[in-house]
Amino acid sequence: MALSETVLITGGAGFIGRFVSRELLRRGNNVRVLDALIPQVHGAGERPADLPDEVELIQADIRDGDAVATALRGVDSVIHLAAEVGVGQSMYEVERYTSTNDVGTAVLFERLIDNPVRRVVTASSMSIYGEGLYRDEDGNFVENAERGMVRDGQKIWDPLDAQGRVLSPVATPEWKRPSLASIYALNKFVQERTTHIMGAPYGIESVCLRLFNVYGPGQALSNPYTGVLAIFASRLLNGQQPMIFEDGEQRRDFVHVSDVARAFADALVLPEATGQTFNIGSGEDRSVTQVAEALARAMGKNSIAPEIVGKARIGDIRHCFCDTSLAAEKLGFEARQDFEEGLAELAEWVQQQTADDNVAHARAELEARGLVA
Repeated sequence: MALSETVLITGGAGFIGRFVSRELLRRGNNVRVLDALIPQVHGAGERPADLPDEVELIQADIRDGDAVATALRGVDSVIHLAAEVGVGQSMYEVERYTSTNDVGTAVLFERLIDNPVRRVVTASSMSIYGEGLYRDEDGNFVENAERGMVRDGQKIWDPLDAQGRVLSPVATPEWKRPSLASIYALNKFVQERTTHIMGAPYGIESVCLRLFNVYGPGQALSNPYTGVLAIFASRLLNGQQPMIFEDGEQRRDFVHVSDVARAFADALVLPEATGQTFNIGSGEDRSVTQVAEALARAMGKNSIAPEIVGKARIGDIRHCFCDTSLAAEKLGFEARQDFEEGLAELAEWVQQQTADDNVAHARAELEARGLVA
């Protein structure tokens, strides 16, 4: 199904938004972007060089109701990406995150009452799951896995069952109940529910996409709260060791931003998507250490081994990776980008960049507030 529409992308000047813009333009849409261009993500706050010239940019905060109303004029559909992003930072900048993410979403939907559109697709996050889905040794699913065990004075990183047995992680489907372990996760869940609650009464179709770990060229390398691969790339570019919390064996799903952009464009038009929430990931899981080592190889920095911190951040989870079956069934979604090729592309882009390494400062902020243990 193809539609030629005017699409508003909130937060559309960001990493994912720029790829979504290009994908929508390629499909014949007109694109308008509302973005605050905050310094943590955009440095000097200038229009990103790789935001296509055809995109109309309105520089404004998502909480500015008048600006949102202006941005909605003549718009047929909305992709809602605007959000403060960072699990760790959300645990001490609580008002900022909650205001931008939850109040900002409320402002958007309040303005949509008088400026209704056909469909809104909102970016959610795998963080709402907390720990992913597990099985115990008897084959039973465990949705509420918990950590924090110490045995013989040693930290047990993996969740255990009531008998003290290590649980086995499995791909996490959408039916797993949320376990909100950070303010950011809470924010994203509120954005999801606001989207679905507000859509139906006003005749607006709603879709939410729970994104797993998105990577690719164009990430904000100087933002220490962005995606883990961008953080690792920034460290390696500056000759520093990638910093890995816990023992590095936690497993994640990494999905290329081009695949994510395609998922948003499809979710905007496919009738089967209406009223649904989908996982968007690659369907493959890797340990964080494996990913750091692979990126070092891709960047020609084999001699720089990751630093295994041996401590956990409050709000972090052990394992969570993506069950993609619902998105495959309803959206026809399948990640196409090979991981090694995607890393090579990222490495080539990173080598042409400069980045301020702010990771040590971010870690100090967390430790000063007792959020690393």
